[in-house]
Amino acid sequence: MKKLVIHLVMVALIIVLGYCLYDSIMQPIRFQKKADWRKELTVQSLKNIRDAQIAFKSQTGHYAKEFDTLIDFIQNGRIKIVKAIGNIPDSFYNKYPRKVAEQKAIEAGIVKRDTIEVRCYDSLCGNRYDLAQLKFVPTTTTPFEMDADTLETASKVKVPVFEAKAPYEVYLQGLDKQEIINMKDEAQTLGRYPGLKVGSLTEYNNNAGNWE
Repeated sequence: MKKLVIHLVMVALIIVLGYCLYDSIMQPIRFQKKADWRKELTVQSLKNIRDAQIAFKSQTGHYAKEFDTLIDFIQNGRIKIVKAIGNIPDSFYNKYPRKVAEQKAIEAGIVKRDTIEVRCYDSLCGNRYDLAQLKFVPTTTTPFEMDADTLETASKVKVPVFEAKAPYEVYLQGLDKQEIINMKDEAQTLGRYPGLKVGSLTEYNNNAGNWE
């Protein structure tokens, strides 16, 4: 009887240790899968913000510092776009690179360009995402950090810039804290922003995202 009890205890212990080992292996894998999904959502939101900011600047000459201003512009503003009228023959594409083919078609009178005015909402948002959620980091109720300013280039030219970002601890909130700390430490060691960011207030980077 005593041997049977000891045997059952050993079996139970082996099962527990086996599960602990399995869980320790799977935990980083589960974290990475969830982190990748959060990153994909956050990157898309930052791209939407970038598109909105570029359109805003095209009409005002500067970027929006606040989301309320940017959202109002998308909801109520209008932008000008260049629309191509006509189709470029395949023979042009076979003969020239794409941009050259378009220009040759225009010169030949096959294609015409016309500047038209459209609603910002239809062009930038439409049914692609909820405009009311533009300011919030996906899966959270925390707004993105956003600001705008001007920078002076080496040639003394002032250029408008903007920045929108979400640190790891915000867009990954609720996931394994130690894993987030590890990601943050690695980014800081490499001199990178510990999170996802588009644009920059300290350098002109043509509104690039740090994931690109």
